[in-house]
Amino acid sequence: MPALILPLIEAAVHWPVRGALLGLDLGTKTIGVAASDPDRKLATGVETIARKAFTADAARLLALAAERTACGFVLGLPLNMDGSEGPRAQSTRAFARNLSRLTELPIGLWDERLSTAAVERELIANDVSRAKRAKVIDEHAAIFILQGALDRLAALRRAE
Repeated sequence: MPALILPLIEAAVHWPVRGALLGLDLGTKTIGVAASDPDRKLATGVETIARKAFTADAARLLALAAERTACGFVLGLPLNMDGSEGPRAQSTRAFARNLSRLTELPIGLWDERLSTAAVERELIANDVSRAKRAKVIDEHAAIFILQGALDRLAALRRAE
């Protein structure tokens, strides 16, 4: 059965209480990957995957999920500033649909507007060279996306 693809809050209902999540920042050339701890308090960088064919990309993501016994994915959904979905968001949804055919791990979509810009500003503020930024930006964006999702889920749990 294909995995569910839902907005983050709805996807969270289908994840067990404990278990790591993988956060993804999908770019045209790379995929930034981050993972949470099993208690979902902290996101850390895993790697940046150089995109090849979908099959190879998905195989690597599923291997990373298995290594970390992940119970779900969080994909950054690049919405336009007005909240509408453009070509990049449609591409992310297509990737999620294709990935869902290969796994049963629920996929949560999380608004990632300005995540790469925020990460780039932070890297510049920390005097990271342009060459080094290019190598780490997607992984750091994945961390930013996943940590934002984790923080949102934690805030909802506290409000219950």
